[in-house]
Amino acid sequence: MIYGERLRFRAVELDDLPTLLQWVNDPEVLHGLGIYLPLSMADEQEWYEGVRKRPPDERNLVIEVSQAANQVGEPVWKMIGGCGFFSLNSRTRSAEFGIMIGDKRYWDQGYGTEAVRMLCQHGFNTLNLNRIYLRVLATNPRAIRAYEKADFIHEGRQRQAEFKDGGYIDMLVMSMLRDEFHG
Repeated sequence: MIYGERLRFRAVELDDLPTLLQWVNDPEVLHGLGIYLPLSMADEQEWYEGVRKRPPDERNLVIEVSQAANQVGEPVWKMIGGCGFFSLNSRTRSAEFGIMIGDKRYWDQGYGTEAVRMLCQHGFNTLNLNRIYLRVLATNPRAIRAYEKADFIHEGRQRQAEFKDGGYIDMLVMSMLRDEFHG
């Protein structure tokens, strides 16, 4: 487990798939993601099997938020999203990451920014990365704001790089270097 102030990351489990599938088929959640077709449970299970075959550094993680303590005084954790690194380059020590807060009840409360900071801390301090980057749709102000609050730098714009909802959308590229991380 990887712990933050209000969140923790853990490995994706088979039992998580129904909730993840619900999120990736929600039009509001999809608005900010690169997924454009409905997914089935078979698709989600195939994705899960693929995740399990990836190198450990590139396995997706579940984002959980701490709820009120149970009767024994232990925190109760609730899954609110997922994140992970991919395109890890061992020579340049760089990786791209993706994140999704799928439970819309947790939007606009700083959880995305906290998760991004936690993921950067994991990337720089555990995986020994030097550069972490991302691509985000220019039409996703909530995500852009979270990345800016986490101190990501705008590197550039890929013009009309994505086709979604009948139109072409610019893709923004943002990054952070190890020596820019304050966590």
